[in-house]
Amino acid sequence: MTSRTGIIATLLISLAGMAALTMTASAAPRYSPEHPFITGVHPDRRPEGAPVLKAYPKDAAWYERALHGISEPYPYSLKFLEDQGAWYTPFIHPGMTPPYDIRHWHTSPKTTGKTKKRALRK
Repeated sequence: MTSRTGIIATLLISLAGMAALTMTASAAPRYSPEHPFITGVHPDRRPEGAPVLKAYPKDAAWYERALHGISEPYPYSLKFLEDQGAWYTPFIHPGMTPPYDIRHWHTSPKTTGKTKKRALRK
């Protein structure tokens, strides 16, 4: 008898939960003629009068930041920087912290290249 009572209690609690979900869903905002759109009607077009970037000049400081942590000769794969515009790119911003910080955005390299080899010989 006790297990039957437990099953009935579980079913009643489940039904109450489903009823609460149904009431919450029906209270959601619906379409109204006063506000027929959530966003623009033509997302493929810029609004009239919106500013237009005609050029994105990149000075020496921009290239220094973009090439931070990369030694010369620069690989050909970085040629995309020539075409980089004003849009966001994660390549020119600090990423993960050490030990994954291979470009030393968050730390400075202690020893690199020839200096490291000399340090090992001493």
